[in-house]
Amino acid sequence: MEELMGESVILRDGELLRRSFANRKYLMSLKDEHLLRNYELEAGRFTNRCIDTETMGGWESSTCQLRGHFLGHYLSAAAMYYNQTGDIEIKAKADAIVDELGRCQEDNGGEWAAGIPEKYLYWIAKGRPIWAPQYTIHKTFMGLVDMYKYAGNKRAIEIADKFADWFYDWSGKYSREKFDDILDYETSGMLEVWADLYDITKKDKYKTLIERYYRSRLFDALLAGKDALTNMHANTTIPEILGCARCYEVLGDEKYLNIVKAYYKCAVTDRGTFATGGSTQGEIWQPMMKLKNRLGDKNQELCTVYNMRRLADFLFLQTHDPKYLQYMEYNLYNGIMAQSYYFGVEASSGNEEERLYTYFLPMAAGSRKNWAGPMDSFFCCCGTMVQANASFNHGIFYEDGKNIYIGQYINSDLDFNIDGNSVRLSLFEDSMNGLLQESSENNTAQTVNDIASAYANRPPFRKYVAVIHAEEGKTVDISLNFRIPEWINGKAVIMYNDEKITETGDSSSFVAINRKFKDGDRVTAYFPIGIKFIPMPDDPSTGAFRFGPEVLVGLTDDERFIHTDKDDEHLYEEFAPMAEREWGTWLPYFRTLNQEPGIKFVPINKVGDEKYQMYFKIKR
Repeated sequence: MEELMGESVILRDGELLRRSFANRKYLMSLKDEHLLRNYELEAGRFTNRCIDTETMGGWESSTCQLRGHFLGHYLSAAAMYYNQTGDIEIKAKADAIVDELGRCQEDNGGEWAAGIPEKYLYWIAKGRPIWAPQYTIHKTFMGLVDMYKYAGNKRAIEIADKFADWFYDWSGKYSREKFDDILDYETSGMLEVWADLYDITKKDKYKTLIERYYRSRLFDALLAGKDALTNMHANTTIPEILGCARCYEVLGDEKYLNIVKAYYKCAVTDRGTFATGGSTQGEIWQPMMKLKNRLGDKNQELCTVYNMRRLADFLFLQTHDPKYLQYMEYNLYNGIMAQSYYFGVEASSGNEEERLYTYFLPMAAGSRKNWAGPMDSFFCCCGTMVQANASFNHGIFYEDGKNIYIGQYINSDLDFNIDGNSVRLSLFEDSMNGLLQESSENNTAQTVNDIASAYANRPPFRKYVAVIHAEEGKTVDISLNFRIPEWINGKAVIMYNDEKITETGDSSSFVAINRKFKDGDRVTAYFPIGIKFIPMPDDPSTGAFRFGPEVLVGLTDDERFIHTDKDDEHLYEEFAPMAEREWGTWLPYFRTLNQEPGIKFVPINKVGDEKYQMYFKIKR
């Protein structure tokens, strides 16, 4: 199975495009001299003797031990944009940065290419406290590798290959036991980089580095079925497991695949997640199936959301199990979209463009998101944000021979070839609104039509349509596999043109439509949707509400309870639509019917500065 991405997948979703364009605008706004400052300082190439007050702050400050980490994320995001759209402007900017990194490497002696000094690595071996130098350095390697993989920059891989020589020599100075001690300090995705570089260069030194970076104290515990994660720092281990995933892809050793499966089982299946699909409080894994005591102001670090989505993507490619795609969907709407590029429900003070990302997604009652601006913070999650918002066309479509799998229901086009024929698959949501007017600017035809009156209120289902565009007179022999989401609240219906193919309540499954499609043929999926109560595993009387894949939160300053005599399956009856229609758009807003005072509920990804409550105690 292969994930389809790059220029073959064209994003059409308006909201995701808005976020993607905002992300690109932000990347282009950052000056090369600021992005490269710490690298040039380390190489002695920065010669400005005056005080420069316009610099990148937070973790990119010249006094922070993690300085330089963001540039790697930047290069990865720029490379992904070029891979999707052929964006020459952002590629030229990234190419120039790579060239300057090469000059920094030369002035550092020919190998070292980081924005921090080599001695940081030796300090780890001596047990001297130092803040995650391999985490920082990995980001540089990652950006260079991605510039080669996605943007064809050969200079980037030359720099990475020379930089790896330093690590080969350094890591060879220690015994196995001593290097295991070093691996207990955060290494981030260094294992993944070595696997990438082996795949690209086929040099034996990378096999040696893979062996040295095998973290047996974690990996072997997972293989033995132990709980190696409770109260452990989450985003230390997730990139290491992504490294195992890449090792499996490159080396084919089943041991690495088993480690990845054991990790997901320990981190997600056996541990449980919040209703959002995310996990962690204060950057650490919560105990297995114990969530109620972990609602706080530092839930769901954005880095963990992004990296766990990548891990789920890998596991779907290996297993074809749609549960991993469902996990990715929840974390897209309630993680990536909830934690980056502010777009609030209600008017808020300040400049919306200044609200770029949140390190965490608070879940305690009366919480408010803590937004970071464009130049003041540069936490780890800023780097995650620019990558996540540059990769929205990933994870939508997959191909396995003549099987096309629809992983996510995102408006998009897929261009592919089958039996020598060029084919386009157009996937879109039919909003059934009957009108095209999207704002108070009335510049569209107001033609009387049946749809506008047929759906007087918001339809109780989501309708997704896939249309085949084939060459004239030719048929396309493929199997379209539609994922049935976990969140449906009734039976899904699948239609081929005007023919009903199946009706199923088997959520988290696939329905395959095998046909010789001709131009204009369409497959339509109807997914019944409603509000569902998602109880906590360790406190069934407390839970959150989801509308389809989106978690709803109540806008309230103080903690509230839901008073009702209804059971969990009928809690949706406590809600009614609120402002359900705005011009041509159906809005997923609700209000309570029997609470005093009432509570307005909106999706977590629509919340900006408002205080909110995600989990509610149900009192009967």
